[in-house]
Amino acid sequence: MASLKNMLNNPFLKDLTREQYELLVPLFETFSALGGTVIFNQGDEATYLYLILEGMVAILYKPYDGPKITLTHLHEGDIFGWSSVLGSSTYTSDAQSTTKIETLRIRGADLRRFYFEHPSAGRSVLDKLAESVSPRWMNAKDQIQNMLQYKGFQQK
Repeated sequence: MASLKNMLNNPFLKDLTREQYELLVPLFETFSALGGTVIFNQGDEATYLYLILEGMVAILYKPYDGPKITLTHLHEGDIFGWSSVLGSSTYTSDAQSTTKIETLRIRGADLRRFYFEHPSAGRSVLDKLAESVSPRWMNAKDQIQNMLQYKGFQQK
């Protein structure tokens, strides 16, 4: 099991205020898997956002006209499954552990509800999510904040 220190050092949770931390952390559950485990497939219902505490995960994509390709390898501190936060119905890629992993996961619906019930803390968490995912492409932080703001975090 991943240590509390690993949890607190995760970029997504690090630097939260005590109040934000106490509101958010109960929404998470642990998820562990051995290397080679398919965590979700492209097209599966997008349910969880995952925070890697230990181990590595490969993100793979299958274009309609070609073979499956590896997009990236994620490790401790990285986040995956953010389609669930955007309110997408399905994941747009596969996630497979390449080593034994320890993660925290939160239902995207719970994170969206948190955003509306605790606007100040929700905005801070939204910014952290954008910062965590943004190193994967140029100008991503602004693009992700816009997607989160206008797509996943609209009241229904």
